[in-house]
Amino acid sequence: MSKIRVDHVFTSESVSEGHPDKVCDQISDAVLDACLAQDPKSRVACETLVSTNLVVNAGEITCSGWDKINPEAIARKVVREIGYDRVELEFCADTFEYQNRLHGQSPDISQGVTASETHEQGAGDQGMMFGYASDETEALMPAPVYYSHLLLDELQKIRKAGTIPYLRPDSKSQVSIKYVDGRPDHITSVVISHQTADVPLETIRKDLIEVAKRVLGPTGLLKGNVEYFINPTGKFVIGGPHGDSGLTGRKIIVDTYGGVGSHGGGAFSGKDPSKVDRSAAYYARYVAKNIVAAGLAKKCEVQVAYAIGIAKPLSINVDTYGTGKLEDSVLEAIVSSGKIFDFRPAAIIKELGLLTPKGWSYRDTAAYGHFGRPQFPWEKTDKIEALKAAAK
Repeated sequence: MSKIRVDHVFTSESVSEGHPDKVCDQISDAVLDACLAQDPKSRVACETLVSTNLVVNAGEITCSGWDKINPEAIARKVVREIGYDRVELEFCADTFEYQNRLHGQSPDISQGVTASETHEQGAGDQGMMFGYASDETEALMPAPVYYSHLLLDELQKIRKAGTIPYLRPDSKSQVSIKYVDGRPDHITSVVISHQTADVPLETIRKDLIEVAKRVLGPTGLLKGNVEYFINPTGKFVIGGPHGDSGLTGRKIIVDTYGGVGSHGGGAFSGKDPSKVDRSAAYYARYVAKNIVAAGLAKKCEVQVAYAIGIAKPLSINVDTYGTGKLEDSVLEAIVSSGKIFDFRPAAIIKELGLLTPKGWSYRDTAAYGHFGRPQFPWEKTDKIEALKAAAK
């Protein structure tokens, strides 16, 4: 059984919606949203690349009514809404070159994934997916990544409101937390690297430290001598896709739990929910979160594995890191029984409403984390009573 390391410092990062990789994730997911709105049975694997004044889409899409979807217009809309609307940034919604290399899905894959009268919908790929939850924050997320996301979410609101007029879209944050007796005790350091206009570093430091203290103060973790590293290179004017190229799916740790727990290696954005890389990872989070919310463990990790084209998982594993009120094998049996949770792809899609999002979109997931945000259906804690009853 895994053990908790009680005294240590753990660090996680976040990246903003203007980070090159996150620009790509949002374009890919916006294309997915458009396809599902047109045809809920769409099969989508949309990749995006960005560089200096360039956006390229590639991948496989099968969508009834695809001719009604304009991926170039979608890309320009996303880029504009992020805030790349100035020619001087060398990446601008109105001027970038666009290339479309999207085509249909392989029929070899489709025959194993698509349901028929004789074949239950199978997993869109092989692999293993993980879900995690911890009671150290109200969102049942690990504290370092959760607070890193909150910092950048607040900074993007400030940027878009014009409250700090020199802020530009690209930014990163990092929060380091000292754990004592296995619980978050205090923040040791905060890093913010934010693209700006060419203004004095002293001004940037003063303004962004003030924002950090306002966001992190309510956590009660700003104790003693917190180190703040604001634009530590001394200057961050050239940024976004002009400063660094971006690709869909390169921020898988930012997207999940900040390095806490395990990761199966699969990215999320641009993939329809037949791809278990995405849907099963969402469902594993749903299961882990409900176990922690039910008070059956302080920490919980759920692993599930699939073979392509096969509906039934090959394995389901539950690890509570020694914090469970029941043996992990007992929790695993409850989770695997099919009475409370159903890990078959079609069942996941139906239970979470993944083909017809209501009150959220896939693009919403593509910045500031796929987990710990209440608008997403996999964040529901509606299985608490069923789990408690099964645990008796």
